[in-house]
Amino acid sequence: MNLVIAAAACAVLGVFLILSGLIALLRLRPIRFAFRTVFGMLLVSLGVLAGSIGVGMRGYRALTREDVAAIVDVRPIAAQRFEATFRVPERPDTRVVLAGDQIYVDAHVLKWTPLANMLGLHTAYELDRVAGRYDDIGQERSAARTIFALGEEKPVDLFGLRRRYTALAPLLDAEYGSGTFVPVKRAATFEIRISTTGLLIREVPSTRRAGL
Repeated sequence: MNLVIAAAACAVLGVFLILSGLIALLRLRPIRFAFRTVFGMLLVSLGVLAGSIGVGMRGYRALTREDVAAIVDVRPIAAQRFEATFRVPERPDTRVVLAGDQIYVDAHVLKWTPLANMLGLHTAYELDRVAGRYDDIGQERSAARTIFALGEEKPVDLFGLRRRYTALAPLLDAEYGSGTFVPVKRAATFEIRISTTGLLIREVPSTRRAGL
């Protein structure tokens, strides 16, 4: 939110300087016109960039320690077929039917530089997709594949922006994916956890399930 406010302030100030530059041009003051226009366009560009980052961060959650990214209830419904229900904080439950012997989950992780940390941006993550995974490589190549999105639709894709624009290099230290999987042999509840080293899955003991 702070970044979006800063972006709006930069854009407004930039537009003001551009308009001031046009007034200077009408008054035949070319040096003031050039200075205000160039500086104004720079501020507008910075505002657009900061606003894009702020909007693109929507859906990502700050990562400061090992966090529980989701709770997943799995239930076999047929041979090599099972149902998985994802419970993600502040989002509706997601229920999918997967084919395979294992449940596979991956996530996007964004690691910002110290300069970006000063602007309020810190390492963040978002679950990306869930899929069924087979034990046998032959089945993995030829059997039915099931895969579903877990991330939210966003008007700005920060992963795509980083690949296209080198201007983000001083702000974004690294962007990478992390995945993990676990066998599904019976009904169970798992915690999908994420730390600075990536994703992992832990089964929730039966003594704790009632409180989840």
